[in-house]
Amino acid sequence: MKIGFDAKRVMLNFTGLGNYSRYVLELLSEHESGIGLVAFSPKKPKGRAVRFFEENGRIATRYPKSLAGRLLPSVWRSFGIAKDIERENVDIYHGLSGELPFRKVKGVKTVVTVHDLIFRHCPELYKPFDRFMYNLKFRRACQRADAVIAISEFTKRDIVDCYHIDPARIDVIYQGCDSSFCVKPSQERLEEVKRKYSLPDRYILNVGTVEERKNVLLAVRALEKTDSDVMLVIVGRHTPYADTVFRYARDKGLSDRILHITNADFSDLPSIYRMAQIFVYPSRIEGFGIPLLEALWSEVPVIGATGSCLEEAGGPDSVYVNPDNADELAGWFNRLLDSPEIGKSMAEKGLEFAKSFSGESFCVKTMAVYRKLLDE
Repeated sequence: MKIGFDAKRVMLNFTGLGNYSRYVLELLSEHESGIGLVAFSPKKPKGRAVRFFEENGRIATRYPKSLAGRLLPSVWRSFGIAKDIERENVDIYHGLSGELPFRKVKGVKTVVTVHDLIFRHCPELYKPFDRFMYNLKFRRACQRADAVIAISEFTKRDIVDCYHIDPARIDVIYQGCDSSFCVKPSQERLEEVKRKYSLPDRYILNVGTVEERKNVLLAVRALEKTDSDVMLVIVGRHTPYADTVFRYARDKGLSDRILHITNADFSDLPSIYRMAQIFVYPSRIEGFGIPLLEALWSEVPVIGATGSCLEEAGGPDSVYVNPDNADELAGWFNRLLDSPEIGKSMAEKGLEFAKSFSGESFCVKTMAVYRKLLDE
């Protein structure tokens, strides 16, 4: 079996979609020695992606062969890539981020992974042209793919409701988080990271781009009603929404209780998680919510928000609050801070839940989708 992959995000994206794409390729490379893996990308790797391919030597890489493809990589990815896929003689082509070539690839089965349809839930957060293109590409990919993979039951329901895809054609396959979160850092490593980022002794942690739908303002509002010796540490890229958040904090006299880290090294994140008293993720909508899983592996009690899929990622023993109710969130902050035994119990049960998201399980389910297509 030879599988081709849309590897644009592998090469160029170092957050959610890129992390998922590397997760798929890394696990299949490690656990499925009998298959060929070919990564198709409009551009060559850079930075962390170079190291990724050095460490996963079984993955072949392919780039546009024509001058037009190299000059117009976006056009190649939608149209010209089909000829290159056919030339490579792959059995299956897997679009890892919701897209497939616009032209049907002759003699090749296709799979597409859809992460979320957030642009349909929150249209105000996207430019009209971007919404149009996402909707066009995702709808077309779901309709034409031989199989669709959704990363959560929530996303599967969205695909069915929005694009009227037969639920029997959609497999839900949960991903795990990076294996670095599954290893407990040494005390020396924790102290090193604490010094590097000037972390406080006691803090509530939030990780993710500081954008409106992720709703970190709710955590700041709850901080007003929380023990004054606890800080909120926010790890994530600064956006215009962040200005709104920090303006509110300044107006309420909370600026000295918030630490915003915009440049955290990925290798330091497991330690930053591990030292937190609470992990809070009050996002209004997600496709899955990998940061909750990272926190569970780090043995930190988790608070998420109701309304989308976070219960799927955080499990039955985490807490979920109304994304508009700061008093409810503050109540849980104080309860967990005042009664560490409650948080300890949540963390222990959460760790057991996190272990169900294994790389082996992911590989077995993904390979089952591939084999079913080739058996048809």
